[in-house]
Amino acid sequence: MAKKKVRRKLTEKQKAFCDYYIETGNAAESARRAGYSHRTARGMGAENLTKPYIQAYIKTRNEEIENARIANMKEVKEFWTGMLRDKELEPRDRLKASEYIAKTNGAFLERVEHQGQVTQRYEYDITQRIIEDPETRELARDLFRRAINPGLGSGCKE
Repeated sequence: MAKKKVRRKLTEKQKAFCDYYIETGNAAESARRAGYSHRTARGMGAENLTKPYIQAYIKTRNEEIENARIANMKEVKEFWTGMLRDKELEPRDRLKASEYIAKTNGAFLERVEHQGQVTQRYEYDITQRIIEDPETRELARDLFRRAINPGLGSGCKE
């Protein structure tokens, strides 16, 4: 029989612990601030961090905080649109905003359609570059050494 996932509701003290933990990164300090006794704070903090529903709450809260800090594309486009429509701004700034809006909507993409089969095969001969470029030559030597003797590891010079 499959186990049912039970969603536990956090107590106010547990929520406070989670919020303080996100702020401080210290379980014992977070437990003390949340109202656990000084005597048991260290143990309760560690125990709380082992509970899956508390871990899930901390993860969700961290994601919410991150989303609040970082603008998504909708916000960015709204910002650029506001700049575009702001008659007080310099025309060059408004034009730049319109360019950004157009770019995010794919207006300046060059599209090439191809029909049929590709009959030409492209081959790149790296030999000349290995011969001419000392860094590439050394890298090729090192890769070759490791290929024939995997125990050498990286950075091993002979």
